[in-house]
Amino acid sequence: MLLKPKKTLGVLGGMGPAAAAEFLRILARDAPAKNDAEHPRIFMISDPETPDRSDAIQGIGPSPADVIKRNLLQLAGWGADVLAVPCNTAHFFIDSFRQELPVPLVHIVEATVRAARRLSPGGAWLLATSGTKKCRIYPNCAEKLGYHFLEPSDSQQERLQSSLRAVKAGQMEQAGKIIKGVVEELWSENEAAVATACTELPLAYAASGLPAERQISSIQALSDACLDVLFKAQG
Repeated sequence: MLLKPKKTLGVLGGMGPAAAAEFLRILARDAPAKNDAEHPRIFMISDPETPDRSDAIQGIGPSPADVIKRNLLQLAGWGADVLAVPCNTAHFFIDSFRQELPVPLVHIVEATVRAARRLSPGGAWLLATSGTKKCRIYPNCAEKLGYHFLEPSDSQQERLQSSLRAVKAGQMEQAGKIIKGVVEELWSENEAAVATACTELPLAYAASGLPAERQISSIQALSDACLDVLFKAQG
C-alpha cells in the first residue's frame, strides 16, 4: 500500500542553513517510507538574508517579521498544505501573524515543549539564543502546558551564543567543546535533560560527545510533529 502523504509540507529555512539541512535529513530518515515515492512532497525557501532574529528581539537589528511572513505566504501560494520553520527564535515573530496564515503551521516551540514533557517530566534545562531567552517564548508556552524550564546563567548564555555562532561558521568541533562545557556545569547543579531550543544547538550537541538520550532536540521535535501531521491519516 502506498503511504505517501496527501499533504505538501512547506519549509522556510536559511535561519541557519545547516539547521534547515539537518531538519530535512531527519525528516527523510524518520519518514515511514519504503521508497522515494512514499516520502512527503516538500516545497522549500531557504532565505539566509532574513534579518537576525535574536538581534531584532534585543533591539540591535531590524525585524525579520515581514520577510518571514512573505516567505511563508509564498510557500502557501505554491500549494503547501502545512508549514514548518526550523528556527526557534523566528516563532516569536510568527506568533504575531500566525492566525493570518492560510494554512496550519507546525510550531517548533510547542512541539519541543511537548517532547520535553515526555522525556523529562520534572523539567529541563533550556538552551536557546539570547533572543529566545529574552522574549520568554519557551517559558510562556511551557506554563500553558503545565511544564517548566531551568535556565543557564548569563555567563553560560553568552557561551551558548558562542557555540551556535560556531555552528553557523561551520566550526563544529569548537561548537561541541563550548556546549559540552556549559552542559557539564548545568548537570553539576541539576541533572535534568537539556532542551536544545535553538536549531544550531542540536548540531553542537552532536559534536560534543554528550549522551544523546539526555537531549530534547528542537529539530527532532519539529520533524516528529511534522511527520505526525503528514502521515497521521495514512496506512
